[in-house]
Amino acid sequence: MERKTKPVVGVFPLWDEDKNSLWMLPNYLTALEESGVVPIILPFASDKETVDKMVSICDGFLFTGGPDVDPHLYREEYSNELGPLCPRRDILEKAYFEEVIKRNIPALGICRGLQLFNVLLGGSLYQDLPSMHPSNISHRQKVTHDVLTHDLKINKDTPLYTCLGVDTLGVNSFHHQGIKDLGDGLEIMAKADDGLIEAIRLPSHKFLWAVQWHPELLWGKEDSSRKIFKAFVDALGE
Repeated sequence: MERKTKPVVGVFPLWDEDKNSLWMLPNYLTALEESGVVPIILPFASDKETVDKMVSICDGFLFTGGPDVDPHLYREEYSNELGPLCPRRDILEKAYFEEVIKRNIPALGICRGLQLFNVLLGGSLYQDLPSMHPSNISHRQKVTHDVLTHDLKINKDTPLYTCLGVDTLGVNSFHHQGIKDLGDGLEIMAKADDGLIEAIRLPSHKFLWAVQWHPELLWGKEDSSRKIFKAFVDALGE
Protein backbone atom coordinates (compact mmCIF):
# COMPACT_ATOMS: atom_id res chain seq x y z
CA MET A 1 0.00 0.00 0.00
CA GLU A 2 1.33 3.41 -0.94
CA ARG A 3 2.12 5.66 1.97
CA LYS A 4 -0.24 8.65 2.21
CA THR A 5 2.19 11.01 3.91
CA LYS A 6 5.91 11.50 3.64
CA PRO A 7 7.95 9.90 6.42
CA VAL A 8 9.80 12.16 8.84
CA VAL A 9 13.49 11.66 9.60
CA GLY A 10 15.25 13.32 12.51
CA VAL A 11 18.72 14.58 11.62
CA PHE A 12 21.36 15.21 14.26
CA PRO A 13 22.80 18.72 14.12
CA LEU A 14 26.41 19.77 14.37
CA TRP A 15 27.62 22.04 17.15
CA ASP A 16 29.84 25.07 16.66
CA GLU A 17 31.65 25.60 19.96
CA ASP A 18 33.13 28.97 18.97
CA LYS A 19 29.79 30.44 17.93
CA ASN A 20 27.74 28.56 20.52
CA SER A 21 25.33 27.52 17.79
CA LEU A 22 23.80 24.59 15.94
CA TRP A 23 24.40 24.20 12.22
CA MET A 24 23.73 21.77 9.42
CA LEU A 25 25.34 20.79 6.13
CA PRO A 26 22.57 21.03 3.53
CA ASN A 27 23.62 17.88 1.66
CA TYR A 28 22.13 15.63 4.35
CA LEU A 29 18.78 17.38 4.07
CA THR A 30 18.82 17.48 0.27
CA ALA A 31 19.53 13.75 -0.01
CA LEU A 32 16.61 12.98 2.30
CA GLU A 33 14.24 15.44 0.64
CA GLU A 34 15.05 14.08 -2.81
CA SER A 35 14.38 10.58 -1.45
CA GLY A 36 10.85 11.56 -0.48
CA VAL A 37 11.40 12.34 3.19
CA VAL A 38 10.66 15.33 5.40
CA PRO A 39 13.90 15.92 7.36
CA ILE A 40 13.84 17.82 10.64
CA ILE A 41 16.89 19.03 12.51
CA LEU A 42 16.66 17.71 16.05
CA PRO A 43 16.91 20.01 19.08
CA PHE A 44 20.12 19.79 21.08
CA ALA A 45 18.32 18.45 24.14
CA SER A 46 18.64 14.97 25.61
CA ASP A 47 16.07 15.06 28.42
CA LYS A 48 13.60 12.17 28.34
CA GLU A 49 10.55 14.29 27.57
CA THR A 50 12.15 15.87 24.51
CA VAL A 51 13.57 12.59 23.25
CA ASP A 52 10.23 10.80 23.68
CA LYS A 53 8.41 13.57 21.83
CA MET A 54 10.83 13.57 18.90
CA VAL A 55 10.79 9.77 18.73
CA SER A 56 6.98 9.91 18.49
CA ILE A 57 7.27 12.35 15.56
CA CYS A 58 10.10 10.71 13.60
CA ASP A 59 9.89 7.53 11.53
CA GLY A 60 13.69 7.20 11.46
CA PHE A 61 16.96 8.93 12.29
CA LEU A 62 20.05 9.99 10.37
CA PHE A 63 23.20 10.09 12.50
CA THR A 64 25.48 12.56 10.74
CA GLY A 65 29.23 13.16 10.61
CA GLY A 66 31.05 15.35 13.08
CA PRO A 67 33.67 15.38 15.84
CA ASP A 68 35.43 12.40 17.39
CA VAL A 69 33.51 10.15 19.76
CA ASP A 70 34.74 10.44 23.36
CA PRO A 71 37.16 7.52 23.97
CA HIS A 72 35.86 7.18 27.51
CA LEU A 73 32.73 5.68 25.94
CA TYR A 74 34.85 2.74 24.80
CA ARG A 75 36.99 2.64 27.93
CA GLU A 76 40.17 4.22 26.53
CA GLU A 77 42.26 7.19 27.56
CA TYR A 78 42.76 10.10 25.18
CA SER A 79 45.42 9.78 22.49
CA ASN A 80 47.60 12.79 21.65
CA GLU A 81 46.18 12.55 18.10
CA LEU A 82 42.56 12.76 19.22
CA GLY A 83 40.54 15.42 17.42
CA PRO A 84 37.89 17.80 18.83
CA LEU A 85 35.17 16.27 21.00
CA CYS A 86 31.59 17.30 21.69
CA PRO A 87 30.39 15.64 24.92
CA ARG A 88 26.92 17.19 24.59
CA ARG A 89 26.47 15.54 21.24
CA ASP A 90 27.66 12.16 22.55
CA ILE A 91 25.04 12.39 25.30
CA LEU A 92 22.36 13.50 22.85
CA GLU A 93 22.95 10.73 20.33
CA LYS A 94 23.34 8.06 23.00
CA ALA A 95 19.89 8.95 24.37
CA TYR A 96 18.32 8.62 20.93
CA PHE A 97 20.28 5.50 19.99
CA GLU A 98 18.95 3.70 23.04
CA GLU A 99 15.41 4.44 21.86
CA VAL A 100 16.27 3.40 18.29
CA ILE A 101 17.40 0.01 19.58
CA LYS A 102 14.57 -0.42 22.08
CA ARG A 103 11.81 0.53 19.61
CA ASN A 104 13.37 -0.98 16.46
CA ILE A 105 13.38 2.38 14.66
CA PRO A 106 15.23 2.56 11.29
CA ALA A 107 18.49 4.50 11.43
CA LEU A 108 21.30 5.34 9.03
CA GLY A 109 24.75 6.38 10.22
CA ILE A 110 27.28 8.32 8.16
CA CYS A 111 30.99 8.68 9.06
CA ARG A 112 30.84 9.59 12.78
CA GLY A 113 27.48 7.78 12.75
CA LEU A 114 29.20 4.48 11.92
CA GLN A 115 31.77 5.03 14.65
CA LEU A 116 29.10 5.97 17.18
CA PHE A 117 26.94 2.90 16.42
CA ASN A 118 29.98 0.70 16.88
CA VAL A 119 30.97 2.30 20.19
CA LEU A 120 27.44 2.27 21.65
CA LEU A 121 27.21 -1.43 20.82
CA GLY A 122 30.38 -2.17 22.77
CA GLY A 123 33.06 -1.74 20.09
CA SER A 124 36.13 0.48 19.98
CA LEU A 125 37.86 2.85 17.56
CA TYR A 126 41.28 3.67 16.25
CA GLN A 127 41.59 7.16 17.69
CA ASP A 128 43.88 8.16 14.81
CA LEU A 129 44.27 6.03 11.69
CA PRO A 130 47.60 7.42 10.42
CA SER A 131 49.37 6.57 13.69
CA MET A 132 47.40 3.47 14.73
CA HIS A 133 46.42 1.86 11.42
CA PRO A 134 49.07 2.93 8.87
CA SER A 135 47.97 2.50 5.27
CA ASN A 136 48.71 3.60 1.74
CA ILE A 137 45.06 4.66 1.52
CA SER A 138 44.31 8.27 2.37
CA HIS A 139 41.15 8.14 4.48
CA ARG A 140 41.16 11.92 4.83
CA GLN A 141 41.24 13.16 1.26
CA LYS A 142 42.45 16.64 0.38
CA VAL A 143 40.55 16.90 -2.91
CA THR A 144 36.93 18.05 -3.29
CA HIS A 145 34.14 16.13 -1.64
CA ASP A 146 32.69 14.54 -4.79
CA VAL A 147 35.94 12.86 -5.90
CA LEU A 148 36.19 9.09 -5.34
CA THR A 149 39.59 8.39 -3.77
CA HIS A 150 39.64 4.71 -2.79
CA ASP A 151 37.76 1.46 -3.31
CA LEU A 152 35.76 -0.83 -1.04
CA LYS A 153 35.11 -4.53 -1.26
CA ILE A 154 31.46 -5.31 -0.48
CA ASN A 155 30.60 -8.68 1.04
CA LYS A 156 28.30 -10.50 -1.37
CA ASP A 157 26.13 -12.06 1.34
CA THR A 158 25.02 -8.69 2.74
CA PRO A 159 22.05 -6.38 2.05
CA LEU A 160 24.48 -3.70 0.86
CA TYR A 161 25.51 -5.96 -2.03
CA THR A 162 21.86 -6.69 -2.78
CA CYS A 163 21.14 -2.97 -2.71
CA LEU A 164 24.02 -1.86 -4.94
CA GLY A 165 24.60 -4.93 -7.10
CA VAL A 166 28.39 -4.51 -7.11
CA ASP A 167 31.23 -6.01 -5.08
CA THR A 168 33.64 -3.09 -5.60
CA LEU A 169 32.73 0.52 -4.96
CA GLY A 170 34.69 3.77 -5.18
CA VAL A 171 34.04 6.21 -2.34
CA ASN A 172 35.04 9.58 -0.94
CA SER A 173 36.71 9.69 2.47
CA PHE A 174 36.91 12.33 5.22
CA HIS A 175 37.83 10.68 8.53
CA HIS A 176 40.87 10.07 10.71
CA GLN A 177 39.21 7.49 12.97
CA GLY A 178 37.72 4.07 12.26
CA ILE A 179 36.44 0.83 13.74
CA LYS A 180 39.00 -1.21 15.67
CA ASP A 181 36.96 -3.81 17.58
CA LEU A 182 33.52 -4.53 16.14
CA GLY A 183 30.49 -3.87 18.35
CA ASP A 184 28.20 -6.61 19.64
CA GLY A 185 25.88 -8.13 17.05
CA LEU A 186 27.17 -6.01 14.17
CA GLU A 187 27.90 -7.44 10.74
CA ILE A 188 30.58 -6.13 8.39
CA MET A 189 29.19 -5.24 4.96
CA ALA A 190 32.27 -3.67 3.36
CA LYS A 191 35.98 -3.07 3.94
CA ALA A 192 38.63 -0.90 2.33
CA ASP A 193 41.61 -2.61 0.71
CA ASP A 194 43.67 -1.94 3.86
CA GLY A 195 41.19 -3.94 5.95
CA LEU A 196 39.42 -0.98 7.56
CA ILE A 197 35.71 -1.59 8.10
CA GLU A 198 33.67 0.79 5.94
CA ALA A 199 30.06 -0.41 6.26
CA ILE A 200 28.15 -2.24 8.99
CA ARG A 201 24.64 -3.27 9.90
CA LEU A 202 22.79 -4.75 12.87
CA PRO A 203 21.02 -7.84 11.45
CA SER A 204 18.62 -8.10 14.40
CA HIS A 205 17.27 -4.61 13.69
CA LYS A 206 14.66 -3.56 11.12
CA PHE A 207 17.21 -1.25 9.48
CA LEU A 208 20.41 -0.13 11.15
CA TRP A 209 23.07 0.56 8.53
CA ALA A 210 26.13 2.77 8.71
CA VAL A 211 28.80 3.74 6.21
CA GLN A 212 32.16 5.39 6.75
CA TRP A 213 32.09 7.46 3.57
CA HIS A 214 29.76 10.35 2.65
CA PRO A 215 26.99 9.34 0.21
CA GLU A 216 25.17 12.63 0.87
CA LEU A 217 28.08 14.44 -0.82
CA LEU A 218 27.90 12.14 -3.85
CA TRP A 219 24.12 12.28 -4.17
CA GLY A 220 24.00 14.14 -7.46
CA LYS A 221 26.91 12.28 -9.04
CA GLU A 222 26.55 8.52 -8.66
CA ASP A 223 23.77 6.01 -8.30
CA SER A 224 25.03 3.96 -5.35
CA SER A 225 24.54 6.90 -2.97
CA ARG A 226 20.93 7.32 -4.07
CA LYS A 227 20.35 3.59 -3.60
CA ILE A 228 21.63 3.70 -0.01
CA PHE A 229 19.25 6.52 0.89
CA LYS A 230 16.41 4.71 -0.91
CA ALA A 231 17.06 1.54 1.13
CA PHE A 232 16.82 3.62 4.31
CA VAL A 233 13.65 5.41 3.22
CA ASP A 234 12.01 2.16 2.10
CA ALA A 235 12.55 0.77 5.59
CA LEU A 236 10.66 3.69 7.14
CA GLY A 237 7.37 2.43 5.76
CA GLU A 238 7.79 -1.23 6.69
